[in-house]
Amino acid sequence: MNKANTFKSGFVAVVGRPNVGKSTLINALIGDKIVIVSDKAQTTRNRIICVYTDEEKQIVFMDTPGIHKPKHKLGEFMVDAAIESLKEIEAVLFVVAGNEKRGPGDNFILEQLKKVKVPVFLVINKIDTLEREDILKTIVTYQEAYPFAGIIPISAKEKDNLDEVLKVLTKVLPEGPQYFPEDMITDQPERLIIADIVREKILLKTRDEVPHAIAVDVDEMKTRDDGMTYVRATIYCERDSQKGIIIGKRGAMLREIGGEARADIERLLATKVYLDLWVKVKKDWRNKSGMLSELGYKE
Repeated sequence: MNKANTFKSGFVAVVGRPNVGKSTLINALIGDKIVIVSDKAQTTRNRIICVYTDEEKQIVFMDTPGIHKPKHKLGEFMVDAAIESLKEIEAVLFVVAGNEKRGPGDNFILEQLKKVKVPVFLVINKIDTLEREDILKTIVTYQEAYPFAGIIPISAKEKDNLDEVLKVLTKVLPEGPQYFPEDMITDQPERLIIADIVREKILLKTRDEVPHAIAVDVDEMKTRDDGMTYVRATIYCERDSQKGIIIGKRGAMLREIGGEARADIERLLATKVYLDLWVKVKKDWRNKSGMLSELGYKE
């Protein structure tokens, strides 16, 4: 890799309301599925570092939980993690869904952004669902509220206009070192990525029946004598009724969740995986600091 004086690097926070496509955007930019994606709000719970590196630059994206009004201690942690990411960065991508009107949640984020001293770019996502006239209306609506360094309409899902995102960020990045190895794309431990993969499958499979009352903890990972990786994970929920939904009739739902998660985990680890899933009820775990700490939601 060319390490001439022209090499640029820096940290970029990706913020926005829940479910506007932040994780989809980062996955598309990095070219690898690192951050779980579902159509449910607040899918991302921790601040996740994802690294884009090429010959000229290294951009360290910080994917944040969606900024929202918290309803429990887990929610407070998520919002704190998002706002904390606005410190010591080179730029901010404020992602909004172009098919939704600017609302109180967006205005709250705009107020937070007024405190930062770095360029803020408005990224209007989901333009594949919009007419040109609607995109222009959205641009005007947000221009009235904040002096953005630039406005970039994109479709993260269709990977449309993502080159422009990289181009504008490259312009504002300072000359700097390569912070991470060029083959590193995330700072997340394998166990945490695996736990998130299982959680994603539950969110996708159970839809609205088991919203965000679930957490996944990987209890054990080891390579067996036959070369297969054994992974034992516990799925925590808050009520017996949720446990029943996750397990399903005669264990059918849990088998589906496990099968789909195992396929993704095998791609991640590049090896055969035996995934052993257990479901436990921990009442009101999202409001218990000790439980949140055990699950990695506290420093």
